[in-house]
Amino acid sequence: MTCQTFQASAQNVKLQTDNLISSTSARPGFCSWLEDEVGDWSFLVGWEAEGSRECQVGTRVTEGYSSPVAVTGAGIQRAPGASRRNHPLWDAAPLSTVQASLIPLPPLPPLPILAPVRHRLLAIIPNNAITKLPTSHPSAALPSGPSLGWLLVLQTRADPGHQRSLGQAWPRPVTAMKSTVSLLALAGAAAAADLPAIVAKGSKFFYPNGTQFFMKGIAYQRDIGAAGAKSDPTAKYMDPLADKDACKRDVPYLQDLNINIIRTYAIDPKEDHSYCMGLLQDAGIYVVSDLSEPATSINRDDPQWNTELFDRYKAVVDELSKYPNVVGFFAGNEVSNSANNTGASAFVKAAVRDTKKYIKDNQKRWIGVGYAANDDKDIRKEIADYFNCGKAEESIDFWGYNIYSWCGTSSMQLSGYDQQVKFFQDFSVPVFLAEYGCNLPNGAKGRKWEETAALYSDDMTGVFSGGLVYMYFQEENDYGVVEVKGSSIEKQDDYDGLKKAHAAADPKGITMDKYTPSGKSAQCPDVSKAWMAAAQLPPTPDKDLCKCMSDSLECVVADNLDVKSYGDLFGSVCGASPKICAGINAVTKLGNYGAYSMCSPKEKLSFVLDAYYQANGKTSDACGWKGAKIQKGTTASNCQKSLSDAKAQNSAVATATSNVSAPKATGGSSSGNGKENFGVRTAPSGVLAAGVVAMAALLTL
Repeated sequence: MTCQTFQASAQNVKLQTDNLISSTSARPGFCSWLEDEVGDWSFLVGWEAEGSRECQVGTRVTEGYSSPVAVTGAGIQRAPGASRRNHPLWDAAPLSTVQASLIPLPPLPPLPILAPVRHRLLAIIPNNAITKLPTSHPSAALPSGPSLGWLLVLQTRADPGHQRSLGQAWPRPVTAMKSTVSLLALAGAAAAADLPAIVAKGSKFFYPNGTQFFMKGIAYQRDIGAAGAKSDPTAKYMDPLADKDACKRDVPYLQDLNINIIRTYAIDPKEDHSYCMGLLQDAGIYVVSDLSEPATSINRDDPQWNTELFDRYKAVVDELSKYPNVVGFFAGNEVSNSANNTGASAFVKAAVRDTKKYIKDNQKRWIGVGYAANDDKDIRKEIADYFNCGKAEESIDFWGYNIYSWCGTSSMQLSGYDQQVKFFQDFSVPVFLAEYGCNLPNGAKGRKWEETAALYSDDMTGVFSGGLVYMYFQEENDYGVVEVKGSSIEKQDDYDGLKKAHAAADPKGITMDKYTPSGKSAQCPDVSKAWMAAAQLPPTPDKDLCKCMSDSLECVVADNLDVKSYGDLFGSVCGASPKICAGINAVTKLGNYGAYSMCSPKEKLSFVLDAYYQANGKTSDACGWKGAKIQKGTTASNCQKSLSDAKAQNSAVATATSNVSAPKATGGSSSGNGKENFGVRTAPSGVLAAGVVAMAALLTL
């Protein structure tokens, strides 16, 4: 086949060839091939023949399996006998062969242009044909006018044997195309574009072109200690987005599963994620990631929102937000998972507030911050309302729901899914299943994925924006769809079922321009035995204020004191004078927080040491604690106002605390006792001695 040329105008598109067809007036109504002689670039060009009602355009390929990319007619041509791994349309073929058979055409999924390097242009579709698409079609919103625009379809090779082509409407005025060299230039410009960033409007996600986005996702991380459980500073975790070999191995399988988003639970912001994020982008896969990691998370039994945690959250945001396929972040995952630890939610919501502001101040696009909750009937309403109440800048951007109630053969009614739809129908932000995939009664191998069909059916798509299956990797908990064996992957029995369920899912959404949000933010729940978090949130971690405070002190923690000894010292000092610890206290049910409750453990311990020292006449004995030392305190001029404000806040907290009867100290473990402790996160959580825990009880209300 020789290199062909064609010319285009706004009125029609004519294909000029010397060996395919002589004129478009023959009304072939078929897509035809143009092959560039340079390299192996091939072009499948769709055009609208004069007088034809249809325009056939390219194909989308996953592992060589053909499905249409765009439609306005009966189908695109495929050579007979085409195999899944060797589709003839990827090779030059005579027009008569290409016309031999048809493939039914479903609606075009919203597929983006990808990053450069592993791409080649497959199709160029004229705008005057695109505008004939149904109004529900993602490309229907393309601007029309005297200039001719194009829909480009690109093929990418994520790995040998695995192919995928993705298209994105790219309005570009073109008055004439005179050679395939021009097409190559156009393809290069398009390939440099990013995956389109997802945005939220009301309770739905959208692509920039206005098409609604539904998550077809999966949890992608080797099993680690769940965030929200006891923090373990020695915990090791595998950053799934920094493992190049694993990403190269797994992305083709994620594509095969028809995944468009993954969830990661812990990433290392110091690692390089460009390779994996690039592969995911090439595959059309988005990412939503938790901000914590096992050793640095908001612990339900010892909740904090401090400078250390905020630094971690900001570092993850800085690292991942530069990739356009990042949709958002979870500020917490199942932190409050029962009625006796609901106070911890105050710290998570403070993290939501501060992370949202950090993103707003440092990013130019929308990136959401949400929370993933378990399905606990005792706090289901309270926790959903709490995170969605109050000021918009303090509430979540989306709500993830971890739910495992649809097990085996079930129904909307038996599983309670119908009640979930009813409960969230007026929610003001997007809701999706952040984890789902019950493995009862027969383990992962017995999963039928009936809930996947339900999730993308009309019964749920009006309220839920899809979901993420738990999980990709087979671990001891028996929830995986693949098992890693050395450098290879072994598909589990539930793999093909999920693949088919995702492929069959065809959620019917609404376009952004036709959608008017009707949901409203919730009323904050009243404090009760079942809900121990008031609307007032903990303060934003402020390193400058903490440093001002620390520099101004005269009795401070010795630099050589082992952090494991902090607990004993806290217990001794606060036990001798409980009121002096009000400045680091946190009383969630009252919404009272000491100004320094967000500082580091060392800074907080120095604060109470100095408060005791000042209250006892600054005698040598008053700073005679083992592990304490005297320093010369200094107060910079720019610190005076902030320290004065903090002093007033601490005085108010101390007064509020003294007006409530304190519980009798009992000692023992603080885990799961339903009380907020006094805000000291000693290096590993849980090293507090029994006497210190007793003092924590005296200081919590």
